[in-house]
Amino acid sequence: MQKLFFYFLLFIAFKSTSQENKIFISGRIIDSLGIVKNANIINLKTKQGTFSFDDGTFATFVAIGDYLQITSVQHITKKIKITKQNIKSKFLTIKLKFNTIILDEFNLKRHNLSGKLDVDVKKIPTKLRDSLLKNTLDFSEINFKEIDPRIDENIKAKPPIVNTVPNFYEGIGTKFKVTFKDKEGILRRKLARKKAFPEKLLFELGTKFFFEELKIPIENYFHFLEYCNPLGIENLHKENKILELIKIFEKESVTYLKIIKKE
Repeated sequence: MQKLFFYFLLFIAFKSTSQENKIFISGRIIDSLGIVKNANIINLKTKQGTFSFDDGTFATFVAIGDYLQITSVQHITKKIKITKQNIKSKFLTIKLKFNTIILDEFNLKRHNLSGKLDVDVKKIPTKLRDSLLKNTLDFSEINFKEIDPRIDENIKAKPPIVNTVPNFYEGIGTKFKVTFKDKEGILRRKLARKKAFPEKLLFELGTKFFFEELKIPIENYFHFLEYCNPLGIENLHKENKILELIKIFEKESVTYLKIIKKE
């Protein structure tokens, strides 16, 4: 009886741990018009997230029973439950629906205008039209020979433009200043690329390369990338130097596996 109870507990523990094993899957976000880029994909269980690339594809770690929440501007938020079939196919195609915006009620007033300028101008009485033009184009009281000293004073009061302002750039025929909002946008894009780097790299080189050829344990994937990060792997990936990346991973994986075996 005690053995039976022991095996029962062992089965439950094995089943619970097997469900916790994360599998790397990829997918594509689309709508009725085509691909959807920059959509946010969040695993509601692990709180890990990524986003869809310019071709609508994404990649992330999931387990059976996880829920993926997909949000995008102009689309209705969607939740997907990961099933055994999703794990088996290792690919998801998620279609989003456009978010319909309903305008508030408004009153449309009637008028006698047709919307065509040449037609509507003719409907204005001649006397009224002439009086409006006369008042608008009346320069009889202006002395064009008289010089207004205030104009010169305003020009002299303006300080000269000196290119010594921080974050002020000047090129051929162009001048622009980087504002705090611009800095924030640049920083956010850098952080987003850095966050999506592991998933994008795994999506491009494939799980077979890392987990079968290099024999990197799945749970150590992110740690292995941090181990290789001082060698500039992110910059190499940004410059599309894939062959150099592969050589670094092949060389460093040998030393890395020895280290984690000792630990």
